[in-house]
Amino acid sequence: MDLHQLRCFVAVADELHFGRAARRLEMMPSALSRDIRLLETSLGTSLLLRTTRNVMLSQDGAAFVDDARALLARADALAAEVRERGRRQSRSLIRVGAIDTAAAGLIPPLLHDFREQRAAVAVQLVEDKTVRLVPKLLSGRLDVAFIRPPARLDRRIETMMLFHETPVVAIPSRHRLAGRRRLSIEALADEPMIVPDRSSRPHSHDLTIKLFQRAGLRPRVSQIAEEKQTIVQLVAAGLGLAIVPRWASRLGMAGVRFVPLASREANALDLLPMAAAWLRNARDPLRDEMLDMLRLRLPRYGAGA
Repeated sequence: MDLHQLRCFVAVADELHFGRAARRLEMMPSALSRDIRLLETSLGTSLLLRTTRNVMLSQDGAAFVDDARALLARADALAAEVRERGRRQSRSLIRVGAIDTAAAGLIPPLLHDFREQRAAVAVQLVEDKTVRLVPKLLSGRLDVAFIRPPARLDRRIETMMLFHETPVVAIPSRHRLAGRRRLSIEALADEPMIVPDRSSRPHSHDLTIKLFQRAGLRPRVSQIAEEKQTIVQLVAAGLGLAIVPRWASRLGMAGVRFVPLASREANALDLLPMAAAWLRNARDPLRDEMLDMLRLRLPRYGAGA
């Protein structure tokens, strides 16, 4: 049964007049009459007795009208319940996605400050790679994500560039270079390097390749691994060195030292962009509040990047 047709029938049953019922529903009388006939056809019985002057409920109509009212009341209550649940969720939950280094460095102070301002709001944090966070944004499963902005991004997504993370060299603590205050790329020329898989982490993969290329060198890639945690563990095991974001040092791996890279040119190490991303036309007061806080306090949040 069609709920709209039920509403038409109940309105006529209440008014016992097609004109008044049509005005109540803001319909044309002819459209109202057609919907009643469609309902009667679907039920296989006449619900109304019509004369040139009067409208009355038939025996089946009188037996059916109370059930129709109850069904409409239940449908309205269910719709109101779903709408209210959506409003409650939108007021009390924000879903945040973050790549691993953002989750380690940026997210903790941001969420600390956000919860001081919005103590009743729950935060659902999803940590993943950019290639998996972007589809979650597009499908509405995330409200905001902190990503490495890809070269091509869906036009439905809006971004705010935040800062570039600082690359450092992850070295086994007992390695001969571990005591250096800074390291040049030339110092790494003969060292086995561990790099991420490019298909899942293009920025982090290209970081090592580009830094070596700019120095006129090619890295000795000894191992490819997907996760930052795994890469740092491989470094700790003495399987090679890795160029990683400085926030990777917060992953807390024993036996690894993180040494800053030396650079002769300003901005030469700006190869690890971090951006906030969200759906362009999606209205979300909580997300906008978080973004406003981010803009206001960005120098502090990005200080350790």
